[in-house]
Amino acid sequence: MTTTLDAPAVHTGPVPVARPRRRWTKKLTRAVHGSAAVVLFAALWELVPRFVLDESTRTFLPPLSEDLQALWGLIADGELAEHLQASIGRSAAGFALAVGAGVPLGLLIGWYRPVARFLQPLLELARNTAALALLPVFTLLLGIGELSKISLVFYACVWPVLLNTIAGVHSVDPLLVKAARSLALSSPRLFRKVILPAAVPTVFTGIRLAASYSILVLVAAEMVGAKAGLGYLINTTQVNFLIPQMYAGIIAVSVLGVLVNQGFVALERRFSTWRPKEKP
Repeated sequence: MTTTLDAPAVHTGPVPVARPRRRWTKKLTRAVHGSAAVVLFAALWELVPRFVLDESTRTFLPPLSEDLQALWGLIADGELAEHLQASIGRSAAGFALAVGAGVPLGLLIGWYRPVARFLQPLLELARNTAALALLPVFTLLLGIGELSKISLVFYACVWPVLLNTIAGVHSVDPLLVKAARSLALSSPRLFRKVILPAAVPTVFTGIRLAASYSILVLVAAEMVGAKAGLGYLINTTQVNFLIPQMYAGIIAVSVLGVLVNQGFVALERRFSTWRPKEKP
């Protein structure tokens, strides 16, 4: 009588890999690399005024901790919220008007190439005229109230939206258009199914640029004839020699710009999910 020993089970499948842990490590590494420059800049801002600059120069460049304390003070007493509300309202109004006018007009001009060729010199001239150079003109024609500031933001924002929309329509692959026409798609359906999806990334590039311009131009405009807003805050604190509060206003502008840009990056991803994701 023979006895057979059971052979040990052999696992022939793939060895499991701790992918979630790997993913988490990669994300952490990217976060560290992405924030290293900011951390270094913040450290220099804190250390140089304390240990390198003399007292007179340090007055005009306080350490970062003092500026953050001033920022917290503005937040605590509600002053920053008041200025933020005024600035965001003005920039959002001008930006929304620019997008509402620039995207449809850009699609129209981009679709009809003879119109684009006819308007190209005028568009190039207008886009290269700095918005802030026209601030005196807007002030003279529209006064120093809200209308002039919103109009200036509109002027600064409409050009990147318009020109990037035109470029987005022009960048659509002609083979896609020919293939769609061969399927007997009507012009509205061709526009909706082919032109718009292909132009979305370029259009959103213009919208993101316009969102940044809406804040930068407005801050400069608010330094003239405004009673509230981040630009007014920065200018007033500088005039009254409240240097930490001035830097606090500058930090608030920077943070606002980053948040707006990241918001539009997320929105762009939402509307262009068909595009392949870029490898980090």
